[in-house]
Amino acid sequence: MDRSTYAAADGAPAVGPYSPAVGAGDLVFISGQLALDAGGTMVGATAAEQARKALENLRSLLGSAGLGMDAVVKTTIFLQDMGAFADVNAVYAEFFAEPFPARSTVEVARLPKDALFEIEAIAVRA
Repeated sequence: MDRSTYAAADGAPAVGPYSPAVGAGDLVFISGQLALDAGGTMVGATAAEQARKALENLRSLLGSAGLGMDAVVKTTIFLQDMGAFADVNAVYAEFFAEPFPARSTVEVARLPKDALFEIEAIAVRA
């Protein structure tokens, strides 16, 4: 099977031995995105602020694969505190339009770099 890897030129660096995005056939799998700037520094003090930056990183990665946010069919959100759900949801709604992707949201004990928010996605080429 042919696979392609993608990374945004201005995107956050991977924090481990993985590809930021992998294309396989018509699917593109986006690894978990944190609120990191291009230098690897965490951006935002709240889950909502971190969500905004992580979603910007997601959008940049999709762009490197020639796709937009409308190509996303599934996301998984990881929150350090489910109490931030409503604030994160409001930011999320700024990045996606109907028909919205399928989504799961999970509260976790800890995220890489002690982030408050992480998102992964699956996109499909139409």
